[in-house]
Amino acid sequence: MSELSPLLTAQQTFIDAIRAGAIGTESVALAEALGRILAQPLQAQEDAPAYHRAIVEGFIVHASATQGASDENPISFKIIGKVRPGDALCPHFTAGEAIEVSTGAIVADGPIAIVRMWEAKQNGDNFTINRPFPPRFFIEDQGCDIKKGSEVIAAGTPLQPHHIGTLASLGINSVQVSRQPLVTLFASGDEVIPHTETFRPGLIRDCNTPMLAAAVTASGGLPQSAGIMGDNFDGFVGAVKKALATADMVIIAGGTAIGGRDFISDLIRELGELVVDGVPMKSGRPLIMGIANGKPIVCVAGHPPEALRGFRLFGAPAITKLTGQHGELPTE
Repeated sequence: MSELSPLLTAQQTFIDAIRAGAIGTESVALAEALGRILAQPLQAQEDAPAYHRAIVEGFIVHASATQGASDENPISFKIIGKVRPGDALCPHFTAGEAIEVSTGAIVADGPIAIVRMWEAKQNGDNFTINRPFPPRFFIEDQGCDIKKGSEVIAAGTPLQPHHIGTLASLGINSVQVSRQPLVTLFASGDEVIPHTETFRPGLIRDCNTPMLAAAVTASGGLPQSAGIMGDNFDGFVGAVKKALATADMVIIAGGTAIGGRDFISDLIRELGELVVDGVPMKSGRPLIMGIANGKPIVCVAGHPPEALRGFRLFGAPAITKLTGQHGELPTE
């Protein structure tokens, strides 16, 4: 059997242990909503468009008055008024009369139509047509895009630019979104130093923290570094316990086994529940997952490419679940 099955089993076991939407919600202004996860289904409080409107420039006429028009039998209309975008009402008119209209202007209900400019042979305040027009021709009716009370955007949707436009079109200036999870990052190892410090042989620069912080941000989380922990079990337990008091999730890079001890597995057992203790796949031993205080702990390899891979397989889906989304599990 391929490596895919044990990986998916481990992923599903871990993700099932995380409570969806556990981090709560907050209200944000529309200008700050891009990329955020909508927390509740959004229902339209009004129709869109909010009124019947013209979608071409031309002349509004009663459709019945155009019936029978042809090249042999042109029908004449008299222009008695105008309606422009911004006008609150369309002037009243009768059969044989017409209202000049601009694109986007309000129009009335009923069996009326718009004669496009190029289909009208105009002479002063009069014009003729040589074909009939059906009712509501080139008219966009109120609510044809969005009906009041309908669901506009589903809960769990990452808000994209077109969603922002839709919300603005409905007069909405703030939305309820999932709070971004605060993710605390630990690097592990006596030999690991901050990437900004002077290097010497035998040491390893910590590139995992900035790399994983970027990955957390890209996944919708808020990363914060808790620094580099040495190979001191009790000190490490205390530091993670302190982090769990405020963070929504913890990521640990490296330190799977130290001095012959299953260091990270024992650390998670000390703090909470060990959910995944390695994955039976290539480079799968450092993949260790747990839950403490209801919060996920994701432990990945210290080797940077494997650390990032481990985050993609387990960390990113955990953030997705915390924010109330339901995404497919990655396979690589």
